[in-house]
Amino acid sequence: MNNVTQKNEKVKRPVYKRKYLWRIIYGIALAGYTAFALLDAFVMPKNVVAMDNAYGSSNTESDGANEETNASSGESSGSGTKIVTDNSYISDNISVTITTMREYDTQIYVADIVVSDVSYLRAGLAGGVFGRNIKAATSEIAQENNAVLAINGDFYGFRDSGPVIRNGYLYRSDIRSGSSNEMLAVYDDGRFEILNEAEEDAEQLLQDGVIQLFSFGPGLVENGQVSVSAGQEVDQAMTSNPRTAVGMISPLHYVFVVSDGRTSASEGLSLNELAQVMAELGCENAYNLDGGGSTTMWFMGSIVNMPTTNGKTISERSVSDIVYIGE
Repeated sequence: MNNVTQKNEKVKRPVYKRKYLWRIIYGIALAGYTAFALLDAFVMPKNVVAMDNAYGSSNTESDGANEETNASSGESSGSGTKIVTDNSYISDNISVTITTMREYDTQIYVADIVVSDVSYLRAGLAGGVFGRNIKAATSEIAQENNAVLAINGDFYGFRDSGPVIRNGYLYRSDIRSGSSNEMLAVYDDGRFEILNEAEEDAEQLLQDGVIQLFSFGPGLVENGQVSVSAGQEVDQAMTSNPRTAVGMISPLHYVFVVSDGRTSASEGLSLNELAQVMAELGCENAYNLDGGGSTTMWFMGSIVNMPTTNGKTISERSVSDIVYIGE
């Protein structure tokens, strides 16, 4: 090899090394940015605010199991006499009865609820704080709040927008994009109203007596009539899914409904089928909450339904919030 060839080889090798080195650095940087973006979107807590209740759960010492022991024997504890069975709870202020039904090849669980005041219908947040990517199982949040009955909420923490009022406190007023998003407003007199998000102001709703404001949707039943079409569906959802819904039969008379789905034993419901069920139950107004793997009903220490994660595993999905009944 002559001197010229050797000299060219010496020049080319560093160039090739630098070229591959920059590719490696770029690949590492891209992977790092992608990992950060995913963590930022789905894992890292953001905009954390401690939960502030206009009213809240009582600081009782007894848990669900203790309450059940006292209640079933007819003893008086805390809020008075409680009578508890495997599927019911009766106290001076709360009546809950859970039944099951099967429609559309799907197992459906219905909690019929009567309360003496709307303050017994409450919301709970994972970890007791409001913020993005703060999650816990429905059962865990329920136990932390001494709930009698609970279902998963609207998973507000999965989004950066959508008004949020919980227990009389306004946490977020930003609206979602689009002109057809619907919210559920729970008023201090026990009324439910389905509202168009783009047409309302959360601050004004708070002043008007709204104590809970959920932004998932859509509305299922309005003024006693099914309000979703046969083909209507939540974005990116399958037609048949596990579902969670809340409805008002009359002020202070409510129903919590969840359905199993994505299994051979229970197909799941479309939005229209869920709306038909809510109408059959006598709801004046009813609203769709987060479903799919989030769908969970919890009662006095036990999960009632079969929460389905990814259509395969029977287990709870961690969520940002719950709707519950508590003393």
